Amino acid sequence: VFTFLKAKGLPVGTSLVEDDFVETAKAVLEKAEKLGKEILLPEDIVVADAFAPDANTQIVAVDAIPDGWMGLDNGPATTAAQAAALADCKTVIMNGPMGVFEFEAFNKGTFGIVDILADITSKGAITIIGGGDSVAACEQSGKAD
Repeated sequence: VFTFLKAKGLPVGTSLVEDDFVETAKAVLEKAEKLGKEILLPEDIVVADAFAPDANTQIVAVDAIPDGWMGLDNGPATTAAQAAALADCKTVIMNGPMGVFEFEAFNKGTFGIVDILADITSKGAITIIGGGDSVAACEQSGKAD
């Protein structure tokens, strides 16, 4: 996601960015806008001063990632926006966690999306969980079934 945020000109601190794909991300954003389609990007981010389970953390607006800090999870406003966006979906494919779910401090975004998917699945949606990390996140959240 930070590649897309960088493509929009937003500060990303030391977050993981695929610099080789920033121009591709810009093209995708431009095409989506031209077609009237929404790409749902985070509103807020859980940032940390280190990639560690005991790092200092804070929740910041997507346009306020501090220098020297990295984004490691979605914030609560983003999870709420995802819940609203997915509420009426009939089919959802999850292909990757929202954050570093292996660290408790950064698992709320991923577990939040897993909860959302479990909820809409119980209402008849088809959910497909793809990739080992996504499956592991679902299992760790206790919602794999």
